[in-house]
Amino acid sequence: MLFLASVLFLSIIGILFVHSAGSYWSQVHYKDQLPFALKQGSYLIVGILGALFIRNKRFIRLPKFWLIIYVFSILFLIGVLIPGIGVVRNGSQSWISLGFMNFQPAELAKIAVLGMLAFSLSNEKKTKGQMYFQSAVILLLPITFIMIQPDFGSAFVLIVASFFLLFAAGLPLKFFVTIGITGIIALVALIASAPYRLDRIQSFLDPWSDPLGTGFQAIQSLLAVGPAGLFGFGYGNSRQKFLYLPEPQNDFIFSILLEETGFIGGLVIISAFVLFFTTGFAMAARAKTRAYQLTIIGFTSLLAVQTFLNMGVVTGLLPVTGVTLPFISYGGSSLVTTWGIIGIILNLANNSTGEGRR
Repeated sequence: MLFLASVLFLSIIGILFVHSAGSYWSQVHYKDQLPFALKQGSYLIVGILGALFIRNKRFIRLPKFWLIIYVFSILFLIGVLIPGIGVVRNGSQSWISLGFMNFQPAELAKIAVLGMLAFSLSNEKKTKGQMYFQSAVILLLPITFIMIQPDFGSAFVLIVASFFLLFAAGLPLKFFVTIGITGIIALVALIASAPYRLDRIQSFLDPWSDPLGTGFQAIQSLLAVGPAGLFGFGYGNSRQKFLYLPEPQNDFIFSILLEETGFIGGLVIISAFVLFFTTGFAMAARAKTRAYQLTIIGFTSLLAVQTFLNMGVVTGLLPVTGVTLPFISYGGSSLVTTWGIIGIILNLANNSTGEGRR
């Protein structure tokens, strides 16, 4: 199955480049801990086992399950904001420490919101007014808590993926215009309330205006990507991973991948992602129920938006957002939840029971 083959390939590539990108950083900052690659491998095993467990569970296909997950995600988003529970990292209180790994409630919220939206929109008993109101509440409530952390990257990914889902559900253009205008007003207010967001936009337009501050990551990423050429410097031969690019195993791992494998290597990875997305949407098209179809579209769109946002940041096409590259960036919370999404997609794709598009 091409869908599963593509995600396995990307996950294995992720372990290889987490090892390459994070080897020196791990030696300097985490001398007494397991190497990043071993941790990533253990997260991958947990993620695959979780996907296998989810793949055949009937409760995934029940609307009440998504309501429960949604409520828990809201509680986690509230909990992460409580001092002593939430962990501050890179200026954002977005994490809860579980000891063996850090859990990011926003990752669960992405899954919960899209699943809740899909099953809510598939209920034909609701009036259009009820549908619009419920969709707005389902989306805006968690977005508000995510922005308080603040985590603009996760909020942006969730909003765009939700728009794809809502468009697939057939909501009229005026709904998107209304939400779009509201979103622009909110975005302006957010930028005005936090000067660092304006600094990020300014550093995106001209990163060399503050090369040691807000433009540092963007410049170091371009210094990794630019000289790589067609084939790169070879696996393990990155120069930017030697503390030039901060935490290269995380958000900017694609920079290291391009530096070591060049344009050809980047093209292979992009092709694998495109294969994953096209097969995911094809599975949605074959789904027999409207709820299954919308859920698969929502989850595939979520990973697509996150992927191209990360790649856009790395190559200087978009401002720095702090969004990870699915399957490849280091992190247990991201990898396990992403594989959870794979399990849900396989569950819904393999259990389309011909009940009709409802």
